[in-house]
Amino acid sequence: MPLPGRFLTSVLVRREGDLFLFDCGEGTQVSLRKMNLRWKKISVILISHTHADHVTGLPGILMLSSQVDRDEPLYIVGPPKIRDYVQANRRILEMYINYRIEVIEQAEAADVFRGEGYRVRTMPLDHSKPCMAYVLEEDMRPGVFHPERAEALGVPRGPLWSKLQSGEPVRTGSGRLVQPDEVLGERRRGRKFAFVTDTVPVPGLAEFVEGADLLVCEGMFTEELMESAEDKKHLTAGQAARIAADAGVERLGLIHYSPRYTRRDLRYLLDEAREVFPESFLTQEGQTISLPNPD
Repeated sequence: MPLPGRFLTSVLVRREGDLFLFDCGEGTQVSLRKMNLRWKKISVILISHTHADHVTGLPGILMLSSQVDRDEPLYIVGPPKIRDYVQANRRILEMYINYRIEVIEQAEAADVFRGEGYRVRTMPLDHSKPCMAYVLEEDMRPGVFHPERAEALGVPRGPLWSKLQSGEPVRTGSGRLVQPDEVLGERRRGRKFAFVTDTVPVPGLAEFVEGADLLVCEGMFTEELMESAEDKKHLTAGQAARIAADAGVERLGLIHYSPRYTRRDLRYLLDEAREVFPESFLTQEGQTISLPNPD
């Protein structure tokens, strides 16, 4: 349930000017306005599942987006029934929508969205209704450009260097064809963000989020409430930390806390996670986290 100072689950990722919204719980509009974020730039909304605490903010976002000029379509990705949810709300609320909405339903592991320089993948989780985990992963980047190599091969400084850096072969004044791999180092990986919530541990999850620069993962309960976690199909903070450790992620941000934990009590979740994975932290309302390129 939403609490004062603790709204329901929603994470916004900004990449190269595009915005990706992961879940849209009640109060998401308020957070966007408080942080002065431009919701018209949201390209994709990715819904984990259709329990109310993860989707009740969606109708407001859809209507809000009609108040600004929007040329690009809005993509909504989620498990089965997300299309029914969107269509029912549009019909019953008689929404005025002046842009195109594309709904993508997915119940199996797959690439669900691709843009320039990145892709979004999903895999099914194990909750009381169909639920999906997501990974936003950038493509491999070109290696480091070595200008001294280019000069030695007779490539003059200028536009030809830019072409080589973007992966295009060029021809020198003498007619020699220079390939990018002659002046570039090894290709470098891009950034990776993973979002996991509302599940018990499932096979393959650590492999799915492997190497993420940031894993945002639910830590609903402490280990002493393991029976309740298993019954309600949620993760404890300790289980989230073990997934992070097995996956070799850089950082783990806990999210989706049980309302039984006050702000002061959240330290018990954090302590439990850090015993297993020291690079754990508690996500908080309005928190901003930077993900620089790994090299």
